Amino acid sequence: MKNSKEKLEEEIIELTISSDQKYKEGDFKGSLDDKFKVRSLLKSNLCDKNIKNILKKELKRLYKSKFDLIYDHKKRIDDQKRNDIILSLENKCKDKYKTGDFEGAIKALRRSEKYQ
Repeated sequence: MKNSKEKLEEEIIELTISSDQKYKEGDFKGSLDDKFKVRSLLKSNLCDKNIKNILKKELKRLYKSKFDLIYDHKKRIDDQKRNDIILSLENKCKDKYKTGDFEGAIKALRRSEKYQ
């Protein structure tokens, strides 16, 4: 059981890094595909709180910025408002994906991850 959890953890981290690299290279559709794979893996039965915490740490490392307004805003709002913002950004991602605006979709999805 532990071996499969380690594999899942490694795959999630690899897909997250791959998605970030594709985003920086301008391959927005590929980046989105990797993010969607990560999300489906996070919904699996093997995924636990530890794996989600490791993913959060990796996202913080990838999205580290000298001036992070979302981080500042996140500290000042309550959980309900934060969840509303996340849901709104995820819906925006879906809408933009359906219309073929992959750049807008991945930007909305990355922004929603910063609020988590």
